[in-house]
Amino acid sequence: MSSTSSSTTRPTTPRRSPPSTRDRTRSRPSSASSSPRCSSTTSARTPTRRWARSTTATRSSKGATSSSGVDGDTIAHPKAVEYLETEAVSDSRIGGISAIFTIDDRPIKGLLAKFLIAGQRTQFAAFNLQNLLRGRNMAVLGGQFSIFSTNALRDAMKANHQVTPWVKDSEVEDSLLSLQIKSAGYLTKISPYARANVGGMTTLKGYDAQQVKWTYGAIELMWPGQRGDTKGQPFHPNLRLRWFENFGMLTNLFVRVAFIILLAGSLSINAFVFSPLWLIPPLVAVMLNVRIAMTMKYCDQRDILFAALVFPAELFMWVRLGHFLRSWSRFLSRKKVDNWAMQAKAEKGGGAGGHWVPLVLLVAVLIAMAVIWNMLGPVAQSSILWVGWPIVGVVTVLQTVLMFSKLIRRYQGYKV
Repeated sequence: MSSTSSSTTRPTTPRRSPPSTRDRTRSRPSSASSSPRCSSTTSARTPTRRWARSTTATRSSKGATSSSGVDGDTIAHPKAVEYLETEAVSDSRIGGISAIFTIDDRPIKGLLAKFLIAGQRTQFAAFNLQNLLRGRNMAVLGGQFSIFSTNALRDAMKANHQVTPWVKDSEVEDSLLSLQIKSAGYLTKISPYARANVGGMTTLKGYDAQQVKWTYGAIELMWPGQRGDTKGQPFHPNLRLRWFENFGMLTNLFVRVAFIILLAGSLSINAFVFSPLWLIPPLVAVMLNVRIAMTMKYCDQRDILFAALVFPAELFMWVRLGHFLRSWSRFLSRKKVDNWAMQAKAEKGGGAGGHWVPLVLLVAVLIAMAVIWNMLGPVAQSSILWVGWPIVGVVTVLQTVLMFSKLIRRYQGYKV
């Protein structure tokens, strides 16, 4: 998840932050149009925004050295464009540079909405931090607020026979464009200074639809072969984080479900023996979550409580596991759906209750396992526990070692 890369006219040490107001004033989105070298395009968050953004960017970038993309609900730091453009034009190798994204949690009302936003802020912080510590190499140039080199956009369009930088048939057009820019020989970076608040999801339906769309689109890019017009690039360097994320989610799912099943089985035959060693993994996880929360530029009490109290972060992990399962099942089933339209519908409160399906399946699996368990004899039950607990223990130890390595790693003064 290593050294900083291209030179920039900004100070080279990440420990120094650009001037900013601690009160997080919600100013209007910064406009790149003030610079003759940079064109700007702002798009609303609708299923058709990809096409609107791409056509506008292509037209407005004539004669400009860089082009910015801004979502309609993005609130940027007043100098965000300046920080992005200064670095973008300082090194011709940079094809695009993204701001650090977070969500302003101050106007959020309601217990569920606050819970979801706290989880998403932690999610953004961990993702931004990973990219910053990887030499500021950004896996995804988010369309919420990024600046692109027009030369890089033209080269990517030419190499892929496109008339616009963003395509209409991808679930994750920002990720696809980032891959194309990287493949064209340019760098994709994240700025340690430029910041922007983006829109968060305040309902389970909306958050589920967004995450399923993103994960489904990422799987399409990762999967070998070609689905429709999207060609999989499993070994692309920008997809390494995606592979780690998906493998990590699969491991988290296995450990949690296996632990519940083995614990219930052990209790049913009075074979459970508590060991304090099982408290180490959640303790390390809490410490890591708190440290990530402390790296937030505008960390508040809600972020600390979300990280320090085991229940909120654990519950949010189960929510994310549901998205993970729904994304992979939808992809493997080859079911054709318009994930953009489904997200837009979910954000408006429509759509079916598909986000509850993983929970229903989990309950059904646990009930089925309980029935099968009671049908087994004592010898078979003991044998399963004898094999199962060591496997779960080994996987948990490896997870804990990985978390501990992230915990003690130097964060180089970065603030996300």
